[in-house]
Amino acid sequence: MEKALELEEKKQGQAMQTLQQQDSHHSQAKPPKQGLTTITTHVERLKSPPEDQVKLAATAITLNVRLRSSDMPAHMQNHALRHTRTLLDSAAPPPPAPKTRPNPTHLARALKKEFDSVYGPAWHCVVGTSFGSFVTHSPGGFVYFSVDDSLSVLLFKTEVQLVKEKPQPAQAAKP
Repeated sequence: MEKALELEEKKQGQAMQTLQQQDSHHSQAKPPKQGLTTITTHVERLKSPPEDQVKLAATAITLNVRLRSSDMPAHMQNHALRHTRTLLDSAAPPPPAPKTRPNPTHLARALKKEFDSVYGPAWHCVVGTSFGSFVTHSPGGFVYFSVDDSLSVLLFKTEVQLVKEKPQPAQAAKP
């Protein structure tokens, strides 16, 4: 058990070093010219500090998760990755038994409920091995990742707005 923990810490440390080296290469780029106006999009405002990104990448490597696409703060991505891994590990049978495939519907329901309870309503989750999607999501509420290179997870949030219907005019009774 101790060796497994040491190996995990070493793996996470190596991942952090690699990402820090990559980050230092990107920071050596030329600064923008004076006088140019930069437009800040909602995605740029939601970007996490480089330290958080490094920690997130190290967590992903440790959990055997590959982030495919995201428009979500690092702490929420971290929550999604860790909660997914916990759900998968709790559903797996003990080691002597053969490995079974997790139920994607149960996993999607559990992730949706978790994010609804922690971050507010209107989260949607799709889990499977082969699916396509095209979704509209709230800013800062989208993550797509794969776990163990076999199971893909799409988690996104939409806005909930109260719909007010106009009162229907009373219909005249027919004789």
